[in-house]
Amino acid sequence: MNRQRSKRVIVTGGAGFIGANLVRLLLRQGYEVTVFDNLSIGRPEYLAGLPVEFIRGDILDRVAVSEAIVGHTGVVHLAAQTGVPGSLLDPRKDCETNVIGTLNMLEACRTERAKMDDGANGGHGRCQRFIFASSNAPLGRQAPPATEDKAPLPISPYGAGKLAGEAYCLAYHGSWELGTVALRFGNVYGPFSAHKNSVVAKFLNDIIATGQVVVDGDGEQTRDFIYVEDLCRAILLALESNVAGEVFQIATGAETSIRSLADLVREVARRDIPVAQGPGRHGDIRRNFSDIGKAESLLHWQPQIKLLDGLKRTWRWYQTRRGSSIAETVPDSSVLKSS
Repeated sequence: MNRQRSKRVIVTGGAGFIGANLVRLLLRQGYEVTVFDNLSIGRPEYLAGLPVEFIRGDILDRVAVSEAIVGHTGVVHLAAQTGVPGSLLDPRKDCETNVIGTLNMLEACRTERAKMDDGANGGHGRCQRFIFASSNAPLGRQAPPATEDKAPLPISPYGAGKLAGEAYCLAYHGSWELGTVALRFGNVYGPFSAHKNSVVAKFLNDIIATGQVVVDGDGEQTRDFIYVEDLCRAILLALESNVAGEVFQIATGAETSIRSLADLVREVARRDIPVAQGPGRHGDIRRNFSDIGKAESLLHWQPQIKLLDGLKRTWRWYQTRRGSSIAETVPDSSVLKSS
């Protein structure tokens, strides 16, 4: 690992769920962090009191992206349209955000790197590392477990957009030797997810709001749930690694049905909560879990938090949050710029 090379990092979507957790980890590891977020989904209160530079901007704004990236040695690109339902409602918007937005970030990184390279350092200028947040959606119709060597067969516009993002990352490594890594996230859960519509967040919010959980379809669909702390460690290792031009599955390798998840959530909440059945969701993958052998081998990463323990930690955060009133403003301790 070469931490010294990557000490100033810009995190797009850094005011969101994964971003809020990642920013805290990066700060603990001694990084200078800039958060670039348009706050369409992100919550500024998630960054309250943190010593970060905050730039309110959109990844579709090429000028704002180019200005924001100056002086940074690494990019963690989390900003995205984040799910299948949104892509079905508006495929064009999904494409613009997840494909063109990613291309804008890659091009800004490439340009900054070339600008800072004076030819005397072997081509190792600024902005050497680019970590892209992907998912298993590009694989689509492939039977599990998800692996990096299976041909992608997306079944939703979201999967197609993430596949395009992965392809551009590989192309920028192949063409300009940019240190790109695409991480296919499993189903992530944990603190700072109260605004999310992912299944764990939905179940916990429903318990608090209505005293019940609603399972989509028959509940036999499966997912690979990864606690956000484990995920953020994988991002950090990818950022500090010399591995580039690669795609990695970042999950746990464990297959859990949605109905089993509902039972675990009821256990964690210690309530006799009714479980209702809703309609199935169009475009969802039926079974989904990953083989994480490549990440274990090349990134020297393994998940550490078991699902039940992670759910307990997440529920405690939700309970704590209920008793607090946090103003939804950018904290005074941040440096605020608007693009």
